[in-house]
Amino acid sequence: MTTSDKDDDGGGIDRSVQDELDRLRGSIDNIDAAVVHMLAERFKCTQQVGVLKAAHHLPPADPARESRQITRLRQLAESARLDPAFAEKLLNFIIAEVIRHHETIADGSARDDAS
Repeated sequence: MTTSDKDDDGGGIDRSVQDELDRLRGSIDNIDAAVVHMLAERFKCTQQVGVLKAAHHLPPADPARESRQITRLRQLAESARLDPAFAEKLLNFIIAEVIRHHETIADGSARDDAS
């Protein structure tokens, strides 16, 4: 291996390996950005659900729907070769945040009704 094949920082990484790492990391960065944008879109929809629930005095949580969604997501994860337990943890985290948003919307709606 020649010195021209090494990374400029002296880290000893072969240039072709560094190039491949950079390419893969670029893809990861793009995927992360897409995930953030998809979550933002999802939360826009769930905010609208929260407003609708509050307007009709429905509870912020829907355990039956949440259970169906977890089952559905676990199946999708399995078919995508993603750990279903990880997918369930992720969805539970998202659901908890959605419920928190719905509670906040409902609290604001209840205050508006009292005015």
